[in-house]
Amino acid sequence: MKKLDFPPELELFINKLEATVKPYVEIETHLRRNVSLWQSKFAGFPYLPKNFDYPKTPEGDYLYLLAQINFAEVPHLEIFPDKGILQFYLARNELYGFDFKNPTNQTGFRVIYFPNPDSNEDNLVTNFDFLPTVWENNQLGDTPFYVFPSYNPHKDDCFALNFSLKYAPISDCDYRFEELIGTEIWEVLEENGNAIWDEYRNKFVEGHKIGGYPHFTQNDPRKLLNEEEPYILLLQIDSDGSAFETIYIEWGDVGVCNFWIKESDLKNLDFSKVLYNWDCS
Repeated sequence: MKKLDFPPELELFINKLEATVKPYVEIETHLRRNVSLWQSKFAGFPYLPKNFDYPKTPEGDYLYLLAQINFAEVPHLEIFPDKGILQFYLARNELYGFDFKNPTNQTGFRVIYFPNPDSNEDNLVTNFDFLPTVWENNQLGDTPFYVFPSYNPHKDDCFALNFSLKYAPISDCDYRFEELIGTEIWEVLEENGNAIWDEYRNKFVEGHKIGGYPHFTQNDPRKLLNEEEPYILLLQIDSDGSAFETIYIEWGDVGVCNFWIKESDLKNLDFSKVLYNWDCS
């Protein structure tokens, strides 16, 4: 069992919290240019074989690349792929491609997996002049990327990603939290103006990640699903101000985005039924 540094005020709950600890991959972002087509990134241009149609909405509008994960660069997590490139695309609108009625409907978003990426650039699309960049007319609130007025983005700007294997207990906003930890912990978390709560979230819950437990600003949408097999966290992209005064990642009003998948689908590398959700305060 991985031992973690819990706030001392949570001593009475440590045994229950430790029983929920599991690994995840922490993601750090770095605003860069000229990141290769194969590299993991947020935004930018994708790995795209020449014989593969770029994803569009049913109306024919191009989706934009939200995230690309090259699993050859990622510390291995059980069940998750150890190779291949996984991509997440969104439609450009005020809901970021989200369908409230059917969050698995891949018309406003798309998840694409290439199990055996081609290393020969001659076989890839390298000219994306046909594609409007995510930075064009970007202050309209139709993407989670906000470009500061003082910054002039380059078409090749994107967020390069670094990965680290980490461990964390169940998040306080996971729908199973009370069932596994109990309700008495809330009084402790809310003491001192929620300082302990903030410390717990900052250390174990918030941020970009692959796998692990989720972060929400509102409620866990899985609680309302009548599914025999639960969804597990595939990818979380949080609001991120690390590139302040250049490009800021923000979901609505400092929200967070999650993509979910059933374990059986993940084992089969079937990303056709991924559940997409984002919320904000």
